[in-house]
Amino acid sequence: MTRPMFPQAFRPLPLVMTRLVPVLLVCLLLSGLPARAEGPKTPEEAGLVEVVKLDPSLILDIRYATENNFTGKTVYPSARCYLRQEAAQALVLVQKDLRTQGLGLKIYDGYRPFSVQKIFWKIMPDQRYVFEPVEENGKMVKGSRHNRGMAVDLTLVDAKGQELPMPTPYDDFTDKAHRNSTAASPEIRSNALLLERAMVRRGFIPLSTEWWHFDMTGFEQAPLLDAPIQ
Repeated sequence: MTRPMFPQAFRPLPLVMTRLVPVLLVCLLLSGLPARAEGPKTPEEAGLVEVVKLDPSLILDIRYATENNFTGKTVYPSARCYLRQEAAQALVLVQKDLRTQGLGLKIYDGYRPFSVQKIFWKIMPDQRYVFEPVEENGKMVKGSRHNRGMAVDLTLVDAKGQELPMPTPYDDFTDKAHRNSTAASPEIRSNALLLERAMVRRGFIPLSTEWWHFDMTGFEQAPLLDAPIQ
């Protein structure tokens, strides 16, 4: 049998190269991090608070400070979670409620700088999962609720700090992560519903496409921020 021939310019990439292409893309995006927008230079200067300083029992698993996230790269220089005061205080109340049931919260993400949102949009330009960051005349005019310090990604843990089973892993961009999905077992869906009810009770709004994402009521009034996480 005659082997198929490819012109030199169109020969398939070696397998190792096909695996490297996505990683190289993320590296290029991170190396070309957009210039920081004008505004406060630190989260504290922007009026944000570090949630674990209000309640040290909150567990942090800030995925974007590790390579364990959908970009495959470390995006934040440190694993810290900031929120606006009203969102942070509401989250502390959720934690207090859950502790009466032998449960608690593990946080994946909170405040996210606007410049990081630009990177995420280049990788995942899908409004169902990543809000498009928009600037006009050098000013931030549209972005994620995370950019306002008014959104939090989290899950439930038991008394030993072990995560309860949820419909999908964090940052699963499939329909299985949607709140109306019935793909998971009834027991697992009840865990997600328990988290949702606990958050809603304290003023958070669930995002329909991500079981882990909640916005604080009044997020529209909070300004977009690009203060870097140190």
